[in-house]
Amino acid sequence: MNSTKNSSARLIKKYPNRRLYDTKTSAYITLADIKELVLNNENFIVMDTKGKEDLTRSILLQIILEEESNGVPIFSSTALSQIIRSYGHVMQGMMGSYLEKNIQTFLEIQSKLTENSKNLAEGKPFNPEMWTQFMTVQGPMMQGIMSTYLDQSKNLFSQMQEQMQNQGKNIFSAFPFKSKE
Repeated sequence: MNSTKNSSARLIKKYPNRRLYDTKTSAYITLADIKELVLNNENFIVMDTKGKEDLTRSILLQIILEEESNGVPIFSSTALSQIIRSYGHVMQGMMGSYLEKNIQTFLEIQSKLTENSKNLAEGKPFNPEMWTQFMTVQGPMMQGIMSTYLDQSKNLFSQMQEQMQNQGKNIFSAFPFKSKE
């Protein structure tokens, strides 16, 4: 979801009374309606009517909070703590890009599994019961694949961090800093 101002993006206005107004349908909507827009891959922007501030990220975070509070959460407390710790860190910019690429890769794997499952079910997409059966059998294998992927991703991130540290040392080695010895 690109939150930059875009003429093709659907405009959702957020009023001071916290209500959301969809300018396309000329109706008030809820967070559940915005979630549907996301699920339908519709491009939209949520703008504050008072300060003209882009609130798209804030609204998306509210939807994630609701989803995390209901049912089975995606993020563990440990994962959320680690994300919070990355704010203000030198690597903060890279963390967002890293997470985004990993989520994209995961979604691509999921899409390929869904496409391949059509062949198993005679051209029909899996329903929830079929997915349950499929994952019961394939779950351990998928966990192995994801574990290997995460290990490779962790190694890549560590290598990237090490390269940045070495580049930093090389850049600053030209400066006559006094050692603390």
